[in-house]
Amino acid sequence: MRATATFTVKAFVPTELKPEPAVSTGLPVGVATMEKHFEGEVVGRSATLFTAAFDQSTGVGTYVAMESFEGSLQGREGAFNFVHSATTSGSDRTAEFFTIVPSSGIGELVGISGAGGMAVDADGTHRIWFDYQLG
Repeated sequence: MRATATFTVKAFVPTELKPEPAVSTGLPVGVATMEKHFEGEVVGRSATLFTAAFDQSTGVGTYVAMESFEGSLQGREGAFNFVHSATTSGSDRTAEFFTIVPSSGIGELVGISGAGGMAVDADGTHRIWFDYQLG
């Protein structure tokens, strides 16, 4: 099954957490928390741990995000985790990875598995989709 939605970032809060031991590289590594809200066939919110090695001035870098979602997929209520990552050279998304964490579903989403993806439209609309199975 495929569930699609748009989402908005309601909060992006950088933290003081830094990798230990400290290692100097060409891009700084940062950690932030995020809150997203979803509308469409996916309705709800997520809490995200967001880690990136990223250059703000050029838009070059890679991120890894672990999200805890609560809400509904196509009317089925529950919660689950998903993880995603991508690399950008400033104007694209490559090396994308997106998967639902096995055994993380609760409520009517127990047994959820699958993958998905994200895209940003030219007008800035953020889209997400889950290709999932239950059982």
